[in-house]
Amino acid sequence: MLKKIDHLGIAVRSIDKARAFYEKTLGMSCEGIEVVESQKVKTALFTIGETHIELLEPTSKDSPIAKFLERNGEGIHHIAYGTDDISRQLDIAREAGCELINESPIEGAGGKMVAFLHPKSTHGVLTEFCT
Repeated sequence: MLKKIDHLGIAVRSIDKARAFYEKTLGMSCEGIEVVESQKVKTALFTIGETHIELLEPTSKDSPIAKFLERNGEGIHHIAYGTDDISRQLDIAREAGCELINESPIEGAGGKMVAFLHPKSTHGVLTEFCT
């Protein structure tokens, strides 16, 4: 079952520029920067309460984040729900008729296992399950 909103993914052109807003304006601290080669993205993580803010900067022009930025500009990219059984959540989504981007979990930032649901079947919101 879903446990919480784990994080909000926010697409940015430059983590360095966006990071200044989160640190100087909002008073948050960056907990780490990581490159996730499989997703062609660099991430920066901030925490507020039990929820994380994950800044996403493309590392390649063919990155899904680069394509998102080209179409939409900077902004909220996805919402991620924490679960203790990601495979079961995928089964539930599949049975409900959702289009899965990932048929099974893949490794994401922070060593988490993640899987995405296509926004066509989630009312326009790219949805991630993570554990």
